Amino acid sequence: MPDIVIRHIDSLMAERIKSLAKDRQWSINDVVLHALRHGLGMATTGNIFAETMLDPGELTVLSGQWDAREKAAFQEAIQALSLAQPTQLSPANLALDEPLG
Repeated sequence: MPDIVIRHIDSLMAERIKSLAKDRQWSINDVVLHALRHGLGMATTGNIFAETMLDPGELTVLSGQWDAREKAAFQEAIQALSLAQPTQLSPANLALDEPLG
């Protein structure tokens, strides 16, 4: 997808974009895309995010609205899991009837 830079946004508009992003717990990019879609008459009903924004192989994109901190924490957890050895996650010698700890 192409990236577009928008110049000469006045401070009032920038603050409104930031405020909406914070209130809705969206990224600034999502707020701007939403505004552009509605302004251009291309809004989709029911879902604010276009299918083309999603990478089908991306495990970290989930339904719902996460703030940047939550997304970062989830990404960090996925990264840690991807680096873990199978025995770290489920040791072969772990007996199911023994208490953990």
